[in-house]
Amino acid sequence: MKEFYLLKYVIFFLLSFTILTASAQTGSLSGKVVDENNEPLPGVSISIKSLNTGTSTDVNGKFRLTSLPNGSYVLSASFLGYSLVTRTVNIKGDSSLDISMVPDLQYLNEIVVIGYGTQQKSDITGAVSTISSKDFQKGVFTSPEQLIAGKVAGVQITSNSGAPGSGSTIRIRGGSSLNASNDPLIVLDGVPLDNNGISGAPSALSLINPNDIETFTVLKDASSTAIYGNRGSNGVILITTKKGSSGKPVLSFGSNASYGTLGRKADILSATEFKDLVKNANLPIATSALKALAGNASTDWQDEIYQNAFSTENNFSISGATKNLPYRVSLGYLNQDGVLKTGNIQRTSLALNLSPKFFDNSLKVDVNLKGSYNKNRYADQGAIGAAANFDPSQAVLSGNNNYGGYWEWLDAASTNGLRGLSPKNPLGLLEQKDDNSDVYRSIGNVQFDYTLPFFKDLKANLNLGYDISKGSGRILINDVAASTFKRFIDGSSTARSGVNNEYLQEKTNMVGDFYLNYAKDLKSIKSRVDITAGTSYQAFQANEYFFADFSRDGVKRPNSDPNFDNDKPENRLLSYYGRAIYTFDNKYILTGTVRADGSSRLSPDNRWGVFPSGAFAWRISQESFMADSKTISDLKLRLGYGVTGQQDGISNYSYLGNYALSNNTAQYELGGTFFNLYRPSAYNPNLKWEETITSNIGLDYGLFNGRIYGSVDYYKKKTQDLLNVITQPAGTNFINEFIANVGSMENEGLEFIVNTAAIDKPDFKLNFGFNATFNKNSITKLTSVLDPSFIGNKIGGISGGTGNTIQINSTGYNRASFYVYQQVYNEAGKPLEDVFVDRNGDGLLTDNDLYRYKDADADIFLGFTTNFTYKKWNGGFVLRSNINNYVYNNVASSTGTYRNIFNPLNYLNNGSSDILNTGFSGAGDRYFLSDYYIQNASFLRMDNINLGYQVGKVMNGKANLRINANAQNVFVITKYKGIDPEINGGIDNNFYPRPRTFVLGLNLDF
Repeated sequence: MKEFYLLKYVIFFLLSFTILTASAQTGSLSGKVVDENNEPLPGVSISIKSLNTGTSTDVNGKFRLTSLPNGSYVLSASFLGYSLVTRTVNIKGDSSLDISMVPDLQYLNEIVVIGYGTQQKSDITGAVSTISSKDFQKGVFTSPEQLIAGKVAGVQITSNSGAPGSGSTIRIRGGSSLNASNDPLIVLDGVPLDNNGISGAPSALSLINPNDIETFTVLKDASSTAIYGNRGSNGVILITTKKGSSGKPVLSFGSNASYGTLGRKADILSATEFKDLVKNANLPIATSALKALAGNASTDWQDEIYQNAFSTENNFSISGATKNLPYRVSLGYLNQDGVLKTGNIQRTSLALNLSPKFFDNSLKVDVNLKGSYNKNRYADQGAIGAAANFDPSQAVLSGNNNYGGYWEWLDAASTNGLRGLSPKNPLGLLEQKDDNSDVYRSIGNVQFDYTLPFFKDLKANLNLGYDISKGSGRILINDVAASTFKRFIDGSSTARSGVNNEYLQEKTNMVGDFYLNYAKDLKSIKSRVDITAGTSYQAFQANEYFFADFSRDGVKRPNSDPNFDNDKPENRLLSYYGRAIYTFDNKYILTGTVRADGSSRLSPDNRWGVFPSGAFAWRISQESFMADSKTISDLKLRLGYGVTGQQDGISNYSYLGNYALSNNTAQYELGGTFFNLYRPSAYNPNLKWEETITSNIGLDYGLFNGRIYGSVDYYKKKTQDLLNVITQPAGTNFINEFIANVGSMENEGLEFIVNTAAIDKPDFKLNFGFNATFNKNSITKLTSVLDPSFIGNKIGGISGGTGNTIQINSTGYNRASFYVYQQVYNEAGKPLEDVFVDRNGDGLLTDNDLYRYKDADADIFLGFTTNFTYKKWNGGFVLRSNINNYVYNNVASSTGTYRNIFNPLNYLNNGSSDILNTGFSGAGDRYFLSDYYIQNASFLRMDNINLGYQVGKVMNGKANLRINANAQNVFVITKYKGIDPEINGGIDNNFYPRPRTFVLGLNLDF
């Protein structure tokens, strides 16, 4: 209280002094900013440009500017999604001003980041979606792309597994290739990232802290991606990170604690079911000797390998401005355990942004530096399959010290004391293996944007950036572990075992961009022109120094390949690009883009590719005949056509003849010793760009003054000169298959987005968002000449049998269609073992009776989002759904037979409970290819549900506190019988389960 009264007297004195000397002293301006519902708006940028000063509103919408010279000035207030407000203020002593802001109509005045520049959303001619941080998924995420899962029409984001930091597979409008990359180009603050990972990291994107990200902008059609030419075929994702703003420093601290549990276990036989089946089995393979191997224990091996996983995440940031230098610094730390025991990821990240302006704001400099250090321990995921197979009637521990004390199948007559190819103790696989890595990554750039003083409409932009990473690790397996136990090595009677492998990789990606931009309003002819022209250079290099094996004699063995001139793992891209945007009468917009790319991966004859695009937009709502509409507040038609390229499926020197070391199945015998020799690799000097031609027609709409808004898009993509694998004929002496430009494929789809403010009252707001995508893929050509006898390229290796595949790429069908026999069922609906339909009617059952049945790609995928605010409460949830996607249940096919349980190598296995339905003995290999195992995996998943509360001022008013709680992977509704219906690639073979996670967090702003 004493300080309070003292402060009052000081303020009174200062006010009195100011009144007496107003003509010679400075003043101040304070006020409050509210939204259209008279609610305070925090984070609004308040600035007086002529004085080069500014600040931001606090959590109560209040602001204060001090040390202002007396006089008249123009003040501006800006906030994302709201119309810019300008006010003339007269400063004379202490002044006050309250400001009310209203939303932009469908954010039409929002500035959207596009390739090499920005553009008003109202002027966009392509299919572009932007998601800002306020709309991100809530929770603890190790990889940034998971923030927008289910949020963008046409974009599928499928987490690769439930392992910590495992990353995701991203597909924009279905992808466009078979053997080249289907991943989109990701550009982080102007630095195009390398899509390939780094050794030791679970995924490349897991090295980026999601808490530093401000917006995602997704470029989906060729008219928006053609500016990236050679890398735009699969779409482009532009990521911008958070930056500082004018005003006093703002300190923010966020902390989350999470608890992950196993959502669903594999459907295998329980110990009781297993013992009953073994005891009562009445088949020739179920011998009394095998039955006698059953133990007396009851072990749930899945319970033994899985755990409840605890994780913590802490993020600290400080942002503000020092004079004319806005800045933001952030520090983050994540420690996440996996639900599979021994798995863990620890990430420490640091980010710095500086955004100074010089020469009366003519020169804008943007410096972005991001660094991270990941310390990982990888769990042996082989334990997942072992837990599904291992005999549940056996104990976890053997009672002695052999093989580390873990129970194993033994055979005194074998050379290593272990029985045949028996599975190894699942818990032993985890606890006897240390697979650790240390990964460093730094991404940074400096961008100079200069408005020429002698030509104010012309800007020059220079961007210099890098992406450098280093991954190293060591895999250690205990020398008593059964998984690697060996005996009598090299004729010795000494038992040796264990693994001690080491690896190191360094990757460098350097980029340099320079472009000129001319933008001019030609008011006399109601026109605006925006022209950009520039060049880009990018260099990639990756060095893998060694992969050493210490396991036999402790000697490090680096790679022994000879150093040919073309061994250096590097490639270069040189590009020239241009774009022109013409707007007439604020209603008709034309965009033309062209980019020429040269790649060192292609021969000089085919090195350069040219990728053009064109687009047109008509703002129908601006026409006079729409002026009186009380229903339609915004309506824009978009038409686009363009060509983009692809060269990621081409290795660095595949157009040159070179030599490579043969594998162990192709050795030369000399004096009783076998040697690996160097022989020519297959190469193709005629390789050229894979090209994708895209057409798009879209309609953006807004209804009832923006209460309902969204878009509808129809697209068609045709990829030609597909990069396809060609098998070498026997006798060529080539050791590889090679890539050639053969074939074509199409994607055709429809996207629909609707967002609505269902309830918009001062104390209660409720918003809904829905997006739907319909996509169909078809291969239209696979051979250079018509060959009706060519069935296609078999892909999709599976567990079970020898060399079996379950998918095929064939002309006229969806890529990766399942290639299977048609199962026959009895009257009760039970599948009949080894009885399939003779589809060609020749009286025989052969490979000619295989047919293409379903595929892994969903025809429809949906996203549904809702959020609400009620006084100090807020919350929402995210639902996602895939419809008509199918999965091959490889767990059921490889373990759900009597032959698997009563293994002829004299041990018992557990298996899928599907055996109780089929009763399959497992004789032969054809049952692996039955369409019985192709299961409908359509699903509805609640990704996230969250609830938050604004506590308000704490710590004697020094900080503002928010608390939040959320759950991730809340539930899944599906008919699929496996552990999870969302399997990338469509083959379910011991998938690492996604955990169900509960998160409690708090945020403090000082």
